[in-house]
Amino acid sequence: MAAGYGEEHVHVRLIDPSAYTPPYDHALANALVRAGDRVTLVTSEFPYGRIPEPEGYEIEHGFYRRAIGPAGSRIRRVAKVAQHVPDMRRLRRTSKDADIVHFQWLAVQQIDGLLLPKGRPVVLTAHDVLPREARPGQRDAQRRLYDRVDAVVVHSEHGRDRLIDGLDVPREKVHVIAHGAFRHLTTLAPAELPPAFANTKRPVVLFFGLLRPYKGVDVLLDAWRRLGATARTAELWIVGLPKMDVRALRESAPRGVRFVDRFVTDEEAAAYFRRADVVVLPYREIDQSGVLFTALAFGRPMVLTKVGGFPEIAREGAAELVPPGEAGPLARALGTLLHDGTRRRALAARASQLASGAYSWDAVAAAHQRLYRSLLD
Repeated sequence: MAAGYGEEHVHVRLIDPSAYTPPYDHALANALVRAGDRVTLVTSEFPYGRIPEPEGYEIEHGFYRRAIGPAGSRIRRVAKVAQHVPDMRRLRRTSKDADIVHFQWLAVQQIDGLLLPKGRPVVLTAHDVLPREARPGQRDAQRRLYDRVDAVVVHSEHGRDRLIDGLDVPREKVHVIAHGAFRHLTTLAPAELPPAFANTKRPVVLFFGLLRPYKGVDVLLDAWRRLGATARTAELWIVGLPKMDVRALRESAPRGVRFVDRFVTDEEAAAYFRRADVVVLPYREIDQSGVLFTALAFGRPMVLTKVGGFPEIAREGAAELVPPGEAGPLARALGTLLHDGTRRRALAARASQLASGAYSWDAVAAAHQRLYRSLLD
């Protein structure tokens, strides 16, 4: 162990330029501070709503301070691109006081590898091993980016295998550190649900998160149709901000399906998860999912597809597993859980155990600290 880093704190700069994952950033920063390190989160203003207040860590809005236009608009994207290089150069200067620079996201891969800070270890968390809905050249640039950092963190064995076997990233550079369960959301006073949701007495199946094509909402609606009489005694709630056109999905949705297609605050999310009897993630592809770890924190039984790191959670006994893209098996798994309270309770109990144990943020922070100190050794 390098002198000075065994028991004393390390200064970590966590970098999330576009504020893609404020809950993750907040939870990791908090846990590292609890474990004795100093943390500065460098990010941008989150345009959709309020984010958690720092608890012991510092926050700098070092990116896109002059971005204009509404969230998701073309004018805002153009403004961010124009500011990206100057902001990355500024980060190089301000990171000289850090021991570790840890990027959560680097979204302009074609140039980011040339703008990384020098003179201290640089870590990149591969929340997505390769970009989805990638622009031309973006995937190749992501691969080159892995060459330029000192360590890559992935959230599953599946992610590690993709990097090593599929992208030829050196094995010693890849580190599996679990995603943490968002237990801080369980301490929030939940918002009031809209009357149409709050007054239902039926069992509720919840799909939550950004609406994107790869998440399989169309397959889920097909499965709901196949449930027949069971679907008439339950409700399916699809809650999240659309990143695609959902008009056709809404128009074709069968009876018992309710949409909340907008950004949802943490307090609202807490209310929806508390009310859910089953959480379903019918994804066609994924590496790992923050929604899964929100469901884990709330101790909710889950139905997951056999993609990415999802089977690793199912093997732990917290979820049922079905093939991706197949409505029939998904319908059968949902129907079984809706009728089997004993099975739901068993899955829920295991989810709660994992959230407070192997997937707690304290465990996640300890794993990060071991990585940081190995790089500083």
